[in-house]
Amino acid sequence: MIGVIDYGAGNLRSVENALSALGAECETAASARDIERADALILPGVGEFGSAVKELSRRALCGAIKGAAADGVPLLGICLGMQLLFGASEEAPEARGLGILAGRSLRFPDGPGLKVPHTGWNSITPLKESALLSGVRAGSCMYFVHSFFVRCDERADAAAEAFYGSRFDAAVERGNVFGCQFHPEKSGSAGLSILKNFIKISGGK
Repeated sequence: MIGVIDYGAGNLRSVENALSALGAECETAASARDIERADALILPGVGEFGSAVKELSRRALCGAIKGAAADGVPLLGICLGMQLLFGASEEAPEARGLGILAGRSLRFPDGPGLKVPHTGWNSITPLKESALLSGVRAGSCMYFVHSFFVRCDERADAAAEAFYGSRFDAAVERGNVFGCQFHPEKSGSAGLSILKNFIKISGGK
């Protein structure tokens, strides 16, 4: 069973609907107990980094998520959920993310012809052999909505990049921990193939 983590800042329904359409068993994970019994976890997210960290802490979910990741449970962060896998963000310098991966989120610089947030379809380029991105070709288009982007400290953690004014990390992968800055559930057949890969990684339960 894939647990879709509910901390009040994610578009859970679209993720759950996509998983169900692909034949995966999924449930909302709203407590530490829910997280602990899941075979795999998805951390979705929209909104502001600091508020999300505060709500995760208020609901006592941080320790459960980090514990699951440390125990080898497949974990996928989507959009803000991917940023939360890291330790810090310029959006809320005082807030501490989960720190499962090393790096931080930076704001896109304003510039001529560069609207922030970065919204809409953009192509990605895989950077390494990846279980999550298996079968995804360079140039595949994904749907993005974000004002901040991740910069991995460990370059080996970056699984794909995209370009918006400059290159940024569009997907990450390290062991059982994965992240997509884009929304695979809103990215057509290419995005659904990524969710299929995650279902496979999770054991197909």
